[in-house]
Amino acid sequence: MTERESTLTCPLCGHRRTETMPTDACQYFYDCQGCGAVLKPKPGDCCVFCSYGTVPCPPVQEGGRCTSEG
Repeated sequence: MTERESTLTCPLCGHRRTETMPTDACQYFYDCQGCGAVLKPKPGDCCVFCSYGTVPCPPVQEGGRCTSEG
């Protein structure tokens, strides 16, 4: 079963927030609620959940690739 919740951690300020991931698209940008930074995926990752989350995005969990490569 695919997990829909992932806790994102900002690499700049350490702020953590649990978010519900979309199932039909990947999220390329994320606005940190702590410091206001706009997070983008690390090189080689497809979305912010794969880079900064506790759980990768639903398409990756299901053994595929993200629907958006950025």
